[in-house]
Amino acid sequence: MILPFFVYGTLRPGERNHDLFLRGRTLGEEPGRLRGATLYEGPGHPYAVEEPGGAVRGELVTALPDAYPALLVELDRLEEYVPGDPRNLYERVVREVVRDTDGAAVPAWVYVAAPAVAARLRARGTPVGGGQWRGRR
Repeated sequence: MILPFFVYGTLRPGERNHDLFLRGRTLGEEPGRLRGATLYEGPGHPYAVEEPGGAVRGELVTALPDAYPALLVELDRLEEYVPGDPRNLYERVVREVVRDTDGAAVPAWVYVAAPAVAARLRARGTPVGGGQWRGRR
C-alpha cells in the first residue's frame, strides 16, 4: 500500500534526519496533524501515543514513486520497526491525518509508540506542549 508518511519528530524539515532520509526523495511535504494522539518526549526523539483528546503536529510527506520502496525500508530501520516484533519501540500504522491546507483527512503511515512504550509514557512520561516537536533538542 503506497501512502504518504506523517512525520512529527526528527524527520521534519529542519530536523536532523530530514536531509539524511527525505531530501530529494519527496514529491511534497505539507503541514498536518494527527488527532487522537499525544506527543511525549523520548531520549532524543518524540513518541506519538494514541489517546483521546490530543493532536500531534507534523508534515505529510509524499515520497517519489521510485524512491518509495527503499524509503519504507529505511524508515522502518530508523524507527527500529519490525512487523510483529514485541521489542519494537514504534509500530507503523495507517491513520488519518488532517491536512492544514484544506482540512481533508488523508490516510498515512505513522510511527506511533509501541504498546509497552506507550504504557510507560502514559504512566510517567513528559507530554510535549502543543503537540509540536519542531526546534526541540
